[in-house]
Parts: sequence; C-alpha cells; structure tokens
Amino acid sequence: MPLSRVRGIAIFQSHRETYLRFKIMMLPFRRFNWVLVLAAALACSLGTAARAAGGGQVRVTLVAGDASIQAGHPVLLALHLVHQPHWHTYWSYPGTGLTTSLTWTLPPGWKAGEIQWPAPDLLKDSRANIVGNGYDGDVLLPVELTPPASLPPGGTIELKATADWLMCSDECVPGEAPVSVTLPVGAAAPAADPEWGAKIRAVIGRLPAGDSLWAASATHDASSVTLSVGRSAGNSGAGGAAAPSALHFFSDDGFVAYDQPQTVKSDGRGGFLLTMPIGSDGPKDPARLTGVLTSQTGWNPDGSLKGLRVDAAFVTGSGAAAGAPGSTGNLTARPGAAAGGAAPAAGLLPTLALALIGGLILNLMPCVFPVLGIKILGFVNQAGHDRSKVAGHGLVFASGVLLSFWTLAGVLAVLRAGGSELGWGFQLQSPGFVYALAAVMLVFALNMSGVFEFGLSATGVGSGLQMKSGLAGTFFTGVLATVVATPCSAPFLAPALGAALALPVIDSFVIFTAIAVGLSTPYLLLSIFPGAVRALPRPGAWMETFKQFMAFPLYATVGYLLWVLAGQVQEAELLSAFLGLVLAAMGIWIYGRWRAPGASAGRARFGLVAGLALLAAGGWCGWPRPAAPGDIVWAAWSPEAVAQLRADGRIVYVDFTARWCATCQANKRLVFHSDEVLRAFRDGKIATLRGDWTNRDPRITAELAKYDRSAVPFNLIWKPGHDQPIILPELLAPAIVLKAVRD
Repeated sequence: MPLSRVRGIAIFQSHRETYLRFKIMMLPFRRFNWVLVLAAALACSLGTAARAAGGGQVRVTLVAGDASIQAGHPVLLALHLVHQPHWHTYWSYPGTGLTTSLTWTLPPGWKAGEIQWPAPDLLKDSRANIVGNGYDGDVLLPVELTPPASLPPGGTIELKATADWLMCSDECVPGEAPVSVTLPVGAAAPAADPEWGAKIRAVIGRLPAGDSLWAASATHDASSVTLSVGRSAGNSGAGGAAAPSALHFFSDDGFVAYDQPQTVKSDGRGGFLLTMPIGSDGPKDPARLTGVLTSQTGWNPDGSLKGLRVDAAFVTGSGAAAGAPGSTGNLTARPGAAAGGAAPAAGLLPTLALALIGGLILNLMPCVFPVLGIKILGFVNQAGHDRSKVAGHGLVFASGVLLSFWTLAGVLAVLRAGGSELGWGFQLQSPGFVYALAAVMLVFALNMSGVFEFGLSATGVGSGLQMKSGLAGTFFTGVLATVVATPCSAPFLAPALGAALALPVIDSFVIFTAIAVGLSTPYLLLSIFPGAVRALPRPGAWMETFKQFMAFPLYATVGYLLWVLAGQVQEAELLSAFLGLVLAAMGIWIYGRWRAPGASAGRARFGLVAGLALLAAGGWCGWPRPAAPGDIVWAAWSPEAVAQLRADGRIVYVDFTARWCATCQANKRLVFHSDEVLRAFRDGKIATLRGDWTNRDPRITAELAKYDRSAVPFNLIWKPGHDQPIILPELLAPAIVLKAVRD
C-alpha cells in the first residue's frame, strides 16, 4: 500500500480509517497491471487487504519499569517500539494511519490503564508529504496496571497483551504480536527495574502537560482555527519561561487538519498566534480545542517539556479571555472516525465507472448472454409491439435487478454492523481471513476454468420463472437474473461483497446500484430499440473461452493473497497453507468430475462426500494457527549477536536453516511445536538465533565451514562457561534438544 498512491485513489478523504482500508483493498488490482484492472471492471472487484504481522520494520516488546509486584500498588510497564530507519508508527490521533493499541489478557482482579502518549512528531514520506502524526526511532509508550489489593505475595505473574500497530515508510504494513512480561509478587513496595525503570519514568516526566507559565484561548470560523498561546497572568515577560520555536499543534480529535500548513506568528507580547485549517474528519462543532502544541526547544525553562497540553474552550468575539492549558491527564481516548456518509463525488466517480462496466460485462457470461435477445423478444410479444409498453417492461425488469442488489447490499450492511460490534474492523489483517479469502477465490477461479459448475438446477428454476407473463413476470425475471438465473456471476460479485464489508454503508449501496444499472442497461436499451437484437453476436464457444480467460485474474489474486499470508505466518504455517489449498483444489476437482451432467446418483453422492471431505481437510491443514505467547521468537543470526548474548551469560540456540531444506522444516515442526521444549526455552530464557541460508550468504557459508559442514540443517547450542558449542545431529527430536539444553 504505497503512500505515494494515496492521492490517486483518494475516495474517502473525509473518513481516514475507512479510506486506509479501501486503499489496502485496492492494492491487489493495482499490482497485476491490466489483467486485474480488467477484473476490477468486471464487477467493481475492490480486491483484498494486505497485512503482515510484525516483519522486521518495527520490533515490539513489553518491558517493566518495576522489578516486582505489590498488592494494590500500580505496576509501571511500557510498550517498547524500535523502528528501523525511515519507518514509523502512529500517535493517539494518527491522521492517516492506525493508532498503536494494547489488548490485555490479565489475571482476575487486575485493571489496565490506557497508553500514556509522548508528544508526537509530524510524519512525512520520502517526498516530504505529510502522512500522519506519530513516532520513529526508539519509543516507550508507558501504561499502568493495578493488581488486586488481595494479591498474596510469592510466586510470579505473567502480564500478557496483544499489541497492534501500523508501521509505514513508503508503504504500510499492519503488525500484531503477543507481548508479555513476568514479575515476582512481593510484600514490599517494588524497586525500579534496573534496566527500564529510569527510562520509563523519564518518558512519563516528559509527557505533554499544562504549564502555569502559559495560557491558551481558541476561536474558529467556518474554515480555520485560531489558537492564541501567551504567558499567563503574572508571568508576562517573565525571564524564567522558555523561548518556544517551530510550533506545531496536534489535534486530539481531527478538528484541525493534520496534513495542512499551520501559520505561526508572534502576538507582540511574548506569545504566539496559530492559524490552522479545519480538518474534514473531525467533529462538526466542538465546544473545546484539545491537543498537544509542540515546540522544538521545549516549553519549560530547561527545554524539557516538548508538548504543551492544550484544552481551551472555543469562545466567540475578538476579546475572549485565554483559558489555561489543561491538566496532565493521559491522552487515551482515540478520536472516532466519522461513521458512514458518502465519499466525495470526485473520488467516487472512478469507482462507480468500474462498477457500471462490471455490471455490463456480467451480461457476457454464458448463462446470461443468451437470455438477452430471448427476453427482449418476450417483452415485445407481451406488449403487442407497443413501443411504450416494451419500454415499460424494460424498466420493470431493471427495477427487479435493482431491488435484488439493494437487498444484497442491505444484508451485507447488517452483517457489517454486526462485524463492527464483534471487532471486524481491520479484519483482513487476520491470517485466517486472508487464507479463507484465498480459498474462496481459488474455488471461484476453478469454477470459471470449467472444473465444476455453479447452480445448474437453480438456472433451470430461473428459466421456468422467466416464462411467466405480465409485468410481475418481468419484475421477478430481473430478480432472478441476479440471484438465481445468473449463478455464474458469483465469482465476479464475490470481491464486491468483500468490499461492502469495509466500505461505508451509503457507499456500498451506491456501488451495488451501479453494478445493477450496468447489468440491466442492455435490457433497457433493447426494450427501447428492440430491433437492435439482430445486431447482437450469436452465443457460441467464444463465451466459454471468455469465461475461462477471466479465471486468471482470480488466480493472480490467490497468488497475491498467499504473498500477504507469507508476511503474517511462519514458514511452516505458510507451507501448510499451500498444501491446504492443494487439498481444497483436489476436492473441487473430484466434485466437478464425479458430479458432471449425466452422472449416476451413486457417483454424484461420492463426488459430493469426497469433495466436501477434501475441502474440510484443506481447511484444517492450511488454517493459520495464531502464535501463542510462549512460542519462540527467532532473531537473525550474526557472529556479533552470538558474542553479545554469550557475554550476557545467556544460553544461545542457533539454527542454520533454509526454506528448500525439507529436513529443516520437519525439525521445526517436530521440536518447536513441543510444549515441553517451548517451556524449557521460556523458563531458561534461552536466546534463539536463526541463520537463513535460503539465499546465498557468505557469512553463513563461512560459519558452516568452521565446523566442516556444507549443508543444513545445522544446530548449535552455546552454554555459559564453554568455549565450544554443542553440535546437534541433523535429525532432531524434542528429547535430544532438551537433553542438550539441560545437561
């Protein structure tokens, strides 16, 4: 999802979070050039979203500022984010992007506070375009947890959460990872953690806060906000105040546009006047201006306060009194994006054009196209060659098509509302959802390739109902053209259904309306000009060829989804996903082969049962399993990493492996899916390093040569106090690894 493409597909500028989802969903159809553009045209195929959990762009861990836990005494923790150069994550109000969040899984009686947000920075892409509010480099996001007052001393407690974030450079990658920290429970007040205690408390000391030396007031008109910040009463001209510079205001709720320039000038009395454009996705008429005003040189005399917390009531008139900046309360509430509403017309028009073209091309499907001429001739016969009556039949038919699409959009709107309550949100970040969508696209692609057929009996029912006379028959023919008599349109409608779950409700209805208009337009035109039926090409083999050709964009989408999945799961899970899709394809092949027209009842039953069984096996085999908190996290191997960990007195396990090494994959699945091995590594705080030899790496080659090896798998264990590592055999078992670790 390159941010440089934002302006090109800016359909939902006023709804930033929904817009971000839409950008991600459009990506597959932009990466496969004209083929997928054609697929988009076929049915407004808005595609699929990309998510890659973690990756190497941002490393996220949970760290403790206290060395122990005391009953009833708040425990200080922090989410630690280490960004690779040129990558960033987002603040409580991100602008474009998603806020970093923590979802806690705590023992009974525990309470978690909200993230305490440091002052943000203005984020820019490689072309210096403003892309949001957030952080880069090394960042700590403090949070307090409170244990129950009845917590008995003794033992340890693991505090667990799931961290979600969006990391961006010139592209964006959603991330998710389990994080945890284990602390002992004591009777005395906890001491500060020697590594993190001072660092986290230093961050808390620098959180945005009000300052008695400064006061603020705010006014606004229809297009801009004016923020006045001056020295408070009794401190005018005080020499103890700082000299702020490079001011920028970060709005809590988006009322101030995050991506527009802010004008700053002196008020002539030691204060400042900021004029800022109003944003399109904030509240319509807020009572107060809230946010953080940052200064490059700080607000305190020593320059330590980077962000001044502003909470000023909007006042009218030119002589409004300044209101004091607000308290140091946590910035925890994430501003809500505007819900629903249509996208700007200028941005929605290209999408509507694709939807209209998609509906038109649905008429070229083998089960739809032959009906065109027949049905129009039926209109003519029923109307007795009266042109107005023929046109009336065409309009009634179109209304049937529209009603069916609106019904479909309404059902999806209900599902979408339920999905929001159940936490659908960024659902395409889920590896399970991505795998399921890949499987569905594969099934549709196989159908279009002729491996099996959708709904042959349903088509027969539709054909019978089409023969009814009168306007009622015409109306229901329009309905059946969508839901019964056109089953082969399902592969084209499937991406539109997925898009409707992410788009605002009104936009979904507009897009489905455009598809319906495209589908019914030929009937309308032919009912007005029935003589044009003679100009239609004859149905023939070309239609089946066209249908099979259109399977390839869906295969391309399956490939793209598997690429997305590769960024979400570990290598072994990805291999299982590939094998699962192969089993699913085999099940579809058996279903189509054994249930072909003319098959006996026994053969058809076998095809159904065997096909469903293989589909279920494919789902079971390929479904991504979520990483458990105790799963091993592998760091990249390097001689320097080994030396550092050995100097720290850690046991170091090194795995030299490659994707093309079948024995390596078997070792991983056999050993590191063992609960006993995972527990031993966790309890022993064993460091795990992986040298990936999938591609040539001279350093790994040299390291293997040191031990007279030229192949993988090769596993080593370095123990404290030993100059040489323990070399494990090529074929591993849990008992072998456990013995080597414990001896």
